[in-house]
Amino acid sequence: MSTFAIGDLQGCLAPFEALLDTIGFNPDRDRLLLAGDLVNRGPDSLGALRRVHSLRDNVQVVLGNHDLHLLAVAHGHARPKSKDTLQPILDAPDRDTLLAWLQSQPLLVDAPEFGAVMTHAGLPPLWTLDQARRRAAEIAQVLADPERADIFFGQMYGNEPAGWRDQLTGATRWRVITNYFTRMRFVDRQGDLDLTTKGEADQPPAGFVPWFEHPDRLDPGRRVLFGHWAALEGRSGVDGVEALDTGCVWGGCLTALRLDDNVRFRCDC
Repeated sequence: MSTFAIGDLQGCLAPFEALLDTIGFNPDRDRLLLAGDLVNRGPDSLGALRRVHSLRDNVQVVLGNHDLHLLAVAHGHARPKSKDTLQPILDAPDRDTLLAWLQSQPLLVDAPEFGAVMTHAGLPPLWTLDQARRRAAEIAQVLADPERADIFFGQMYGNEPAGWRDQLTGATRWRVITNYFTRMRFVDRQGDLDLTTKGEADQPPAGFVPWFEHPDRLDPGRRVLFGHWAALEGRSGVDGVEALDTGCVWGGCLTALRLDDNVRFRCDC
């Protein structure tokens, strides 16, 4: 049995199938951890979502910002953007099954046998792992409640507040938690987010650093698996911080990390 962590699919079904062949994936024995953003921008979002759903007994998924955008559109709280490739999912006869399954996925997955944790964008540097687990579980409970989920998607978008404060409540609190788990790249000394800069790690905005380089990380020894940041090209430069988004949808490659021995496999896109 092997466990593979795979970066953002973003609707790239053919490279995903090719990568599964490359790693010799066997659903009778192997397990996949997917770093979120299963859909959007790529050529076959419906096919990618269906394929992952078909492997659901062998797959653990964390939600990414594009997955949540799909759900917000489906709930009527957002309009598709010009570059979205989500309409085939919204028109599919099995849309309700697929969307219900997607909405039931968490923001954080533990892989304790490997001393690892996976989220879409990383582990907020000024949260302990226990705090991160509790806040991810809080959003999972919100998404499982139809009334609160509707409020969540209606107020999910936005860059403010920029950072965590213990006194946050309601939809504002949910938005900040979600931004950390699904949109985080650069943070300042007090842990606040810059959500407008998307470039390389060595070009941060003034006063900010990549989240994994924060000098006061509360859990620096934790092995963190994450996607989201294609500009890193799979390299964080920090031991144990495993960047998995290698820009498949932008013509890069799709990456799988075998956690058993830390070997990486790639399939050109």
